Amino acid sequence: MTDGPLMLIDAASLYYRAFHGVPDRRRSADAPPNNAIRGLVDMTASLIAHRRPAALVMCWDDDWRPAFRVEAIPSYKQHRLAAGDTTGTTEDTPADLVPQVPVIVELLAALGIARVGAAGYEADDVIGTLVERTAGRRPVEVVTGDRDLFQLVDDAAGVSVLYTARGGVRDADLVDESWLVQKYGLASGRAYAEMAVLRGDPSDGLPGVQGIGEKTAVQLLDTFGSLAGVLEALDRGDDRLKGARRTRLEEGREYLAAAPQVVDVARDAPVELDEAAMALPTALLDAAAVRDLVDRYDLGSPVGRLLDALGLPALD
Repeated sequence: MTDGPLMLIDAASLYYRAFHGVPDRRRSADAPPNNAIRGLVDMTASLIAHRRPAALVMCWDDDWRPAFRVEAIPSYKQHRLAAGDTTGTTEDTPADLVPQVPVIVELLAALGIARVGAAGYEADDVIGTLVERTAGRRPVEVVTGDRDLFQLVDDAAGVSVLYTARGGVRDADLVDESWLVQKYGLASGRAYAEMAVLRGDPSDGLPGVQGIGEKTAVQLLDTFGSLAGVLEALDRGDDRLKGARRTRLEEGREYLAAAPQVVDVARDAPVELDEAAMALPTALLDAAAVRDLVDRYDLGSPVGRLLDALGLPALD
């Protein structure tokens, strides 16, 4: 696998998908929940088997709702806060998923699969930073069910997205610049981010400019070249901006100044991971710990498939 791409996985995107998509089939009523763990391991095995990456990193949300984004747009992910939260930091997470996340962390460590986050940043920012460090020197595939990461697509730098929201990891959309053109009429990842600013994203609590939907946002970017071009046209009284559209953009100026801080992924997060650590494991880091987790959480089948995909021997 030495010639394969670097695969950057939005871990929460996949383990949430696994939790909601993999049936809860515990061996007994008192057995711990394991469907998110099983699903994530199986997805990882499938990605390795079918995409043949040379390196892989599970990218983590050390902060799912960073302060710098909330300061810019206070409604950011506000609807996902746990009931009764008074700090603005506790995510509403399904009760049976909560205990599975630390097990995923333990298992990845024992397997020797790289996992990294950054204090005060989301997994998106970790991915953006690792893309910034490596793009152009090796192909990069970003695995996510989140459209926000389409902004990283860059054919010249060899960066594409495997978008799992529709077909899962086995039938993911391979998002490159031609896909963005076909789907949205946008020529680049940068243009996608600017369209997202104008359109907004209710799933993230991002309001957008009132009355500016996806189609209108794309038209504006096509006409004026960029979000900065739209704002410059607004400033100079360009007669191609008139009526309700001009009024809505004028009313949205404050939002348009703040929203890029929310939409744009960081490219300089404090991610402590060198390239050597990204390589796929050639041996289990802690075979005893893997066996223990397999036994405690009934993970024999998915872990076996992952070991096979990695080209490692089965557990004794």
